[in-house]
Amino acid sequence: MPGASHSSRPNVVKVICHDLGRYVGCLGAPIQTPNTDALAGEGVLFSNYCCTAAQCSPSRGSIMTGRYPHCNGLVGLAHLGWEIGANEVTLPMYLNRAGYNTRLIAHQHEHNESPRLGYQTIDPAKNDARTVAGALSDFLHGDAQDGQPFFVSCGITEPHRPYERDDYDRDDPDSLTPLPYLPDRPGIREDLAGLHGLIWRLDEAVGTMREAFEDSGLADNTVFIFTTDHGIAMPRAKGTCYDPGIHTTLIVRWPEHFTGGRVQGELLTNCDLLPTILDLAGAPVPPQVEGRSFLGLLDEDDYEPRDHVFCEMTWHDQYNPMRAIRTNRYKYIRNFGRRPLVYMPADIYVAPAGEEMKEDFYSSVRPAEELYDLQRDPLEQHSVLGDPEYEDIAWQLRARVYNWMVETNDPLLYGDYPPTKAQRERNEERPMDNGVPHV
Repeated sequence: MPGASHSSRPNVVKVICHDLGRYVGCLGAPIQTPNTDALAGEGVLFSNYCCTAAQCSPSRGSIMTGRYPHCNGLVGLAHLGWEIGANEVTLPMYLNRAGYNTRLIAHQHEHNESPRLGYQTIDPAKNDARTVAGALSDFLHGDAQDGQPFFVSCGITEPHRPYERDDYDRDDPDSLTPLPYLPDRPGIREDLAGLHGLIWRLDEAVGTMREAFEDSGLADNTVFIFTTDHGIAMPRAKGTCYDPGIHTTLIVRWPEHFTGGRVQGELLTNCDLLPTILDLAGAPVPPQVEGRSFLGLLDEDDYEPRDHVFCEMTWHDQYNPMRAIRTNRYKYIRNFGRRPLVYMPADIYVAPAGEEMKEDFYSSVRPAEELYDLQRDPLEQHSVLGDPEYEDIAWQLRARVYNWMVETNDPLLYGDYPPTKAQRERNEERPMDNGVPHV
């Protein structure tokens, strides 16, 4: 059986925050995150880990099911009526069968009704970083001491917008390093200054949790997973298939089992997290799971690297359908419908950074296809679609995306996805033009 033996099954704690992307010091971001960096120094840091969709619910749904959003049904936001399909099996359900105690602490964004996700216990703690860290500490020093293996998912709201919040520090906008994929403009700096304060609070919570593992005596037999759902809530990141949207943080620590201080650059998707956890638990990985376990990377055993991952988007606050493939060198994006050059989710669109970029992104329509050579153009600024040098690559990746859609019976093949009732009502009550090009 792959993974850990029954007698050595570790506990698993997954901490997932909102909208962090790879904006931490250990992944090269211009910010001080000492506790997160220390965790990376103790564990395995993955530098090429991608989400399936750069939006909250669909990405998290892939972690919960090991499947792509249009396959598990969660193609939009859970609070707007989108759901994981009734026949889908979730991570806590699999682990319940494997004899684990499963617990949710604070936040989830995969279903409007948390009990339907399969957790045995739900701790309705507030979802701010300090409260969640305290709730996890209480659990580790309390119920976790009974000796039964456990799986805990901790949901933290930071650093989700709004970036202007009471009781949070802010950085100095004038001292910041601008984002390389956006122009250097005052509104973008203003938003980054607030983002830094939220990430500092998150990093503080990571420190609290590290101490709780040590103080409770559970560190050595607990796999600590720290991750996020998608990229930061800035233009050309969240809500796109560009790397700043799909690249996410993943750190996995298991003292005495996984050699710490390593950086693994293999291409992964967050569909891969569920089968990896099942392997750790000694549980079988069902054939419908589309992800692949990367336990071999963690324990430095056999592992066959991926040569591609898929990513997608369908609904957010607006309809924004796209399908994409990323290899180690190339990114191909297929866009559907008449959409702005770069869509910005509502929380970005109305923010200072969004105001700065409206004219740039909403005065023209995106092309039907985009192709980027990530080796020559890592910031994805210049599509090479139509360049004769890349004609063969374009045909290959175009075919792979189409074949994937056919093999998975993607509903987008048959026309537009209709909105849910809640999605339609939300758009009627709060009309915005963030899905309409200004042309």
